[in-house]
Amino acid sequence: MMNNDVLAFFITWTCYGTYLPGDKRSWTKWHKGEQLSQPLLEDWCRGRIAETAVLLDKTEREIVKQVVHDHCAIRGWRLHAINCRSNHCHVVASAVGYDGEQVCDQLKSWAKRRLKDHHRALPNSKAEVREHWWTRKGSVRKLFDEKSLEAAIRYTVEAQDAGGSKANRK
Repeated sequence: MMNNDVLAFFITWTCYGTYLPGDKRSWTKWHKGEQLSQPLLEDWCRGRIAETAVLLDKTEREIVKQVVHDHCAIRGWRLHAINCRSNHCHVVASAVGYDGEQVCDQLKSWAKRRLKDHHRALPNSKAEVREHWWTRKGSVRKLFDEKSLEAAIRYTVEAQDAGGSKANRK
């Protein structure tokens, strides 16, 4: 599906095991939006995860950032902003002719490949490198105008260190 009328996408994905369904900080249900805390659901999901939660270190965050830069350049997508944190990543990109979910899936997939390559190359690396790096899916918001694009870029670049959007609510 193509979205030629979309100016850009504001994409967010989280690291595996860091935001479980039912999370007390709130959580997003696929196609249902933000949900309230459900501690029993969170506990149930925690007991079912296949690997430990992922928290990216500085080197891993730099790898993800480089992958996003490189992949956007290869595809001819315009990267407006990126902020890779220890437990999630925000990307604002224009990708004419692509669906936002495709963009998200490609960025996550290539980042996972490079992270696995990095871990295989480490001294004393385990024979088997973790499989799960990201949660399933991600948030893809379509941006249709310059004002929305500027707000997404500002949030990505500035709001993360200021406590995010919830810190700005009065």
